[in-house]
Amino acid sequence: MSTEKIAIVTGGSRGLGRNTVLNLARRGVDTIFTYHTNRTEAESVVRSVSDMGRKAATLQLDTGNVGAFNGFVDKLRQTLADWQAERFDFLVNNAGTSHHNSIENTTEAELDALYNVHFKGVFFLTQKLLPLIKDGGRIVNISSGLTRIIVPESGAYGSLKGAVEVLTKYMAKELAPRRIAVNVVAPGAIQTDFSGGIVRDNPELNQRIADMTALGRAGLPDDIGPMIASLLSEDNRWVNAQRIEVSGGMAI
Repeated sequence: MSTEKIAIVTGGSRGLGRNTVLNLARRGVDTIFTYHTNRTEAESVVRSVSDMGRKAATLQLDTGNVGAFNGFVDKLRQTLADWQAERFDFLVNNAGTSHHNSIENTTEAELDALYNVHFKGVFFLTQKLLPLIKDGGRIVNISSGLTRIIVPESGAYGSLKGAVEVLTKYMAKELAPRRIAVNVVAPGAIQTDFSGGIVRDNPELNQRIADMTALGRAGLPDDIGPMIASLLSEDNRWVNAQRIEVSGGMAI
């Protein structure tokens, strides 16, 4: 049986998920990650990991479609078997969608779509994967600085991320008999293609974020991926049930 550490990362084909997969590989962790639509980008990540001498595999999944989870778990079991493994060590619930609208104008369909991906999907995918995660394993849920830093037109998104933060504490308590540590990472504003690349590509917004950040700039993906990989390492084995904001000191 394989003795290598294996991580599952949702939304690993781009942005923070991609950076997390690559930084796990640098630490000797193999990853099975999901992508939603862009298989070409996902396969590029697999090649990058292979070039680093580690293993990666990618599986398609819409994390907002709970009905697809049983089929996904079957494919995941097969991939693990191909790697001579029965279980995995780490789960990173990263996949997400952005949303910008006022409370006044947000529609029921918009709120339902956010709920399906950011809360319902996280809840039930974790539930489905619990039989496959090793005792002593770790779970990291991704939240947002927007649960603390209140930005108009982020109310629906921030509120559902807040729900994930509460869920994280309940997971840590209920999974404690299996010695599974569960934490939540809350990135600040990061320069990725998230929200159409607005932080990365809008110089005025980028400068505004830099001005409200103690360390004087907007975040980069490489500020987040190494932190998540570190949190999953033995160095941080005693960190549990924590919300860790990684924002360079935004709005302090």
